[in-house]
Amino acid sequence: MSAVSGEQARPVAAGEEAATGGLSRGKRWRKRYGLAAAGATIVAIWVFIAVFAPLISPYDPTAVDVTQRLLAPSWKHWLGTDVLGRDVFSRLLYGTQVSLTASFVVVILGAAIGTILGGMAAYAGGRIEQLIMRLTDLVLCFPPIILALAIAAALGIGTMNTIIAMLVVWWPKFARLAHSLVLVQRSHEYVEAAKSMGLSHKRILLRHIIPNAVGPLIVLITLDLGNAIMTFAGLSFLGLGVVPPTPEWGSMVAEGRELVQQWWVATFPGIAILTIVLGFNFLGDGVRDWLDPRSANR
Repeated sequence: MSAVSGEQARPVAAGEEAATGGLSRGKRWRKRYGLAAAGATIVAIWVFIAVFAPLISPYDPTAVDVTQRLLAPSWKHWLGTDVLGRDVFSRLLYGTQVSLTASFVVVILGAAIGTILGGMAAYAGGRIEQLIMRLTDLVLCFPPIILALAIAAALGIGTMNTIIAMLVVWWPKFARLAHSLVLVQRSHEYVEAAKSMGLSHKRILLRHIIPNAVGPLIVLITLDLGNAIMTFAGLSFLGLGVVPPTPEWGSMVAEGRELVQQWWVATFPGIAILTIVLGFNFLGDGVRDWLDPRSANR
């Protein structure tokens, strides 16, 4: 009897193992969300640094001391000093505030503007749709970094002008995505039911259609935050971002681009950009898998 029971138990165990891919629940979670958790941790660390930079920073990031210029990393200056004797570690911490704030403002405002315009175009149709989508196509015809560079150069140097320049080129991608999502949603029965109840078009669009199509928009927002940081850093690298001596990662890389022997001036800001962009990319991939029901069995 025991031999028969053992023979019957083995196929069941094998079947269960095949159904779960041979992995325990913890291993399946790490396989599916491990990178997303790592990305969220990286982003959380940088957000913490941005919030508490004044408490963490050992020096004034704008204090000039030419007698301490281009010192290598040491216990006194953990990441060394730049050409004006400013502490690189302190400037890196304060630069987090500028980079994260600018990226969040650009992406959130760009997503809001693009989603409303794209949703309005898809829901209204007719001439309104043609006008909004042709404007979207017009902006998308230009490479984003080139158009942002031209607008920033026309507006002048400054954080606010750089954000405005990025906003001009940022909203069309969200408008295009929202347009396609709302086109799908407006054909569903719940929209017809809302119309029969006498709800206004504005209420149907903002309270019913867009919330049901928000998943892919959230994924794009998460992935786009890293792209916004790189774009803002690129404009600052070209001298069209922050006004000196405001610390910012892209301008810090630009200050050290010709200092080959003093590698620390440009290397550490570059590593900061790399880590935060990777963090947002990993987090965005995890959010996409979480919102996609088809990924549950992967």
